[in-house]
Amino acid sequence: MTLKAGHPDHFRQNLRVSPLTFDALAAALEMDPVFANNSNHPQLPVEFGHDGNAASIQAVANWAGLGKGTVHLITRRVMTAVLRPGFMQTAVRMPTPAEKEKAKQWVQNKSCRAWRDGWCFVDGTLVPLDERPNWYGESYFDRKCNYSLNIQVRL
Repeated sequence: MTLKAGHPDHFRQNLRVSPLTFDALAAALEMDPVFANNSNHPQLPVEFGHDGNAASIQAVANWAGLGKGTVHLITRRVMTAVLRPGFMQTAVRMPTPAEKEKAKQWVQNKSCRAWRDGWCFVDGTLVPLDERPNWYGESYFDRKCNYSLNIQVRL
């Protein structure tokens, strides 16, 4: 966790949360029963992890020195804990009507007016393609020098 302690700005850039927020989330998750371990092998710490748009199971396994099955299991356990209603109620806060209106106004002023009612956008997830599409292939060439689709969700 050298990045977290030594370069909190880089940590925030990579994980999109401050080290303090990350530690609070990890502490809130670590008591979830999905992380209980009744074996002689120590449990991996909840804060263990990796982030990245193009992070395949194999890439994370190679990075962490784990098997692909272990990465899959860790991912399932973390998502099980995160999606529990109790955690969601304490950790996720929906925006107030005033915050929604402010975001809608920003979208209208800075972007396409037709998107105004899409006050919540999630953008930037690149889905890599196996090869260059035949039709308009260069249109799929992304900033990371791969052919991909960019997913954007509008709520």
